[in-house]
Amino acid sequence: MCWGTVGLVTLPADSHVHSEWSWDAPLGSMERSCAQALDFGLPAIAFTEHLDHTAWTVALDGIHADDHLAALATPDGVLTPPGFDASGYLEAIERCRERFPGLRILSGLEMGEPHWHAAACAKVLEAGRFDRVLGSLHCLPDGDRFAEPSGLYAHRAAADVVRQYLAEVVRLVTGSGLFSVLAHIDYPVRYWPEHEVGPFDLSAFEGEFRNALRATAQSGRALEINTRIPVPPTVLNWWHDEGGDAVTFGSDAHEPSAVACGFRQAAGMAEALGFRPGRNPYDFWARVD
Repeated sequence: MCWGTVGLVTLPADSHVHSEWSWDAPLGSMERSCAQALDFGLPAIAFTEHLDHTAWTVALDGIHADDHLAALATPDGVLTPPGFDASGYLEAIERCRERFPGLRILSGLEMGEPHWHAAACAKVLEAGRFDRVLGSLHCLPDGDRFAEPSGLYAHRAAADVVRQYLAEVVRLVTGSGLFSVLAHIDYPVRYWPEHEVGPFDLSAFEGEFRNALRATAQSGRALEINTRIPVPPTVLNWWHDEGGDAVTFGSDAHEPSAVACGFRQAAGMAEALGFRPGRNPYDFWARVD
């Protein structure tokens, strides 16, 4: 569900979009996402397709037989993401650049857990030019396997999952030099088990968030304002406090209709905290003190 919109002259680039070239986006379309971006008035769009090498455990009873994930999971529930077709993807980027000359189209990747898969990620980066590279954390160790926060909440204390996630973010940003933007630092909040433990209380994790934000700032990276769910202004305040110099904006769209969802309000929030557009429409928004 998109947030409402407010009046704002400057819209940022959507720096986190998935198309049919992402293994988990069966409804994705690079061409239709470009058309949506133009209709919305975006200056640029980045197709940051999933590059995942971590196999994780999923709950088979939560996957319908006709779900695209069902074909990827083994009978004991281990899901192994398929490989990424870098050459086919880069050719599609060039076709869209020719078809939509009025839109700046960036190539990109969203690398899952690159600090665990440095060689495999570096090999894909050698396939061509990738303009916008995100680093993300989707999984955490779970015994001798891995699981997403949504699966971990089923058998761990919810607060412990969030704290483990934020601690691993520190290891991510200090352990990999392959990406320039930290994606969705609030990823586990998407799946917070509110019905079992009550509403998520951001203040209960201030120390852990600040520690992760500080490590990200010290690494010289930008922080993504992911609009999949509304990011509280408090997180951006902490980012500012901890020395964060730049932000990007990402809808995390997996289908064209979600491109730029919530961008007007997200950009307004960033402006209120002193972040401003760069010289080019696809630049990071930089902090202006």
